[in-house]
Amino acid sequence: MAGAAGARQEVADARRIVVKVGSSSLTTAAGGLDADRVDALVDVLAKHQDKEIVLVSSGAIAAGLAPLGLERRPRDLARQQAAASVGQGLLVARYTASFARYGRRVGQVLLTSDDTSRRAHYRNAYRTLDQLLAMGAVPIVNENDTVATDEIRFGDNDRLAALVAHLVRADLLILLSDVDGLYDGDPATPGTSRIAEVRGPADLAGVSIGSAGKAGVGTGGMVTKVEAARIAAAAGIPVVLTSAVHAADALAGGPTGTHFLRTGRRSADRLLWLAHASTPQGALVLDDGAVRAVVERHSSLLPAGIASVEGEFSAGDPVELRDGTGRAVARGLVNFDAREIPRLMGRSTRELARELGPAYEREVVHRDDLVLLHP
Repeated sequence: MAGAAGARQEVADARRIVVKVGSSSLTTAAGGLDADRVDALVDVLAKHQDKEIVLVSSGAIAAGLAPLGLERRPRDLARQQAAASVGQGLLVARYTASFARYGRRVGQVLLTSDDTSRRAHYRNAYRTLDQLLAMGAVPIVNENDTVATDEIRFGDNDRLAALVAHLVRADLLILLSDVDGLYDGDPATPGTSRIAEVRGPADLAGVSIGSAGKAGVGTGGMVTKVEAARIAAAAGIPVVLTSAVHAADALAGGPTGTHFLRTGRRSADRLLWLAHASTPQGALVLDDGAVRAVVERHSSLLPAGIASVEGEFSAGDPVELRDGTGRAVARGLVNFDAREIPRLMGRSTRELARELGPAYEREVVHRDDLVLLHP
């Protein structure tokens, strides 16, 4: 038990914290923002003047439903984006007014995966969030739903919160929802119990994890929360999963919710985003020698090791690297357009430089822009 107490103390001592709150904790069943719920959450967060808090908040689409006369979350992308456009302004306005009661300022930060998997964009996102915290503001982060395509179809902010926690070098991630933790079965079924602590994947073996949220306004569910907790824990960030009504206890390191202990150490910053947030725009099929070089020796991918190219992509896009069986072994940011690669395949960079110029004496995917999917 001493270990558990020490782990909870680590939670209590956390200084930079990412808090994620779901739509069901902020809105009414009809889809509008619940001002009392927002104020209750802000009452908890604003009182912790000694902590730097980044709030990843769902609720934009849900908040836009009622003003647009929509009875439920639409399935088509265009109406989801319209609802997000209306709802995001209402959401931030509500947070602005609520935090103002404590003399606290807020700043809106809308992200897509592209903002954080590309090197320059990643640095800009970090600097913006870090500066907001340094100036005493509370960043309100959401996915940029009004322009996102594949991102909005993914639909939950749990994974975004885990990646933002890594981006800002947080000491703790708190995931708030309408359930007070992870249970070993359906919480509504008699005999099930809350799992207080998860030390690693083995602790979840045999646990049935539900998917749909009961309020009907979000898209996450427990599956996405557990996956987000795994991502953060593997990146060296402890996680507390609990309900919004227990937010104060979670921040204080109290025995609430489910505590996911860190299982790994921080990796190179952008690579976590590349692995978990990027959407591959195509694929490069590697010969056996290139697969061994990339996977075993952690080398860059050179033109000589490419057997074929699939899809349409531009330089800088994320692509999958596949072996001869079609299995994705890595993901990386490619340095050439898809249409350029066929004439490069199977040739050395020295040969290409002589024929095509010095711009072609480089890697197709540099090892610094490459992450293994099955390390």
